[in-house]
Amino acid sequence: MSLLLSPALDGPDLVVSEVFGPTVQGEGPSCGRRAVFVRLADCNLACSWCDTPYSWKWDEYVRREETYRCSAEEVLDRARSSGVGLVVVTGGEPLLQKSLEPLVAVLVDAGLDVEVETNGTRLPSPELLFRARFNVSPKLANAGMPQRRRLRPGVLRALARSGSAVFKFVVEHPEELDEVAELVELCRLAPVWIMPQGTSAEEVLARQTELADEVIRRGWNLSTRLQVLLWGDQRGR
Repeated sequence: MSLLLSPALDGPDLVVSEVFGPTVQGEGPSCGRRAVFVRLADCNLACSWCDTPYSWKWDEYVRREETYRCSAEEVLDRARSSGVGLVVVTGGEPLLQKSLEPLVAVLVDAGLDVEVETNGTRLPSPELLFRARFNVSPKLANAGMPQRRRLRPGVLRALARSGSAVFKFVVEHPEELDEVAELVELCRLAPVWIMPQGTSAEEVLARQTELADEVIRRGWNLSTRLQVLLWGDQRGR
């Protein structure tokens, strides 16, 4: 169930695409954990396979119809009423919004765990790195953008050194694992999770099966997309 919030006239609010839950985190180390999701609007990339274009692709979607404003306290109220211990802040690209830091502070101070999903092109402040875990998803060539736009090796190295990040790669074909390996070695990334690209259960399972043995052989972790297996590409799940 999505929460559509009334636009605020002023104040340090978040610009959101949707807030939804309780649901489960479908990807990475916290897969299966009950959570509330906060999807922030806008992105600095344009992945060809993006499954949430309504959060940033304003040449196809109407921004005033797809975005809303809310405060950190409203997000906290939603998490408390849902009875979850985890809030996942996703996008879009959350690190584009200055209000991310106060949001994380409010949630963590209330005793909630916070995960921020980011593309790894922007470095969080030391305060943010201390308070949240970052699920960093550097984009491979399959995202359809030039390398200079989608990769920031210095940012990735800093995130890896912080101890607050895990690295999740969206992979379509097994040969792309060599591309992952080059970036892992270049930036000393760990821990590494490989996730199949797909918006249907059949697609996710087929690619996951194709990738599994090689991912295990390379010493990495394999992620599914649990939300897709359960609900397909249904929005707000």
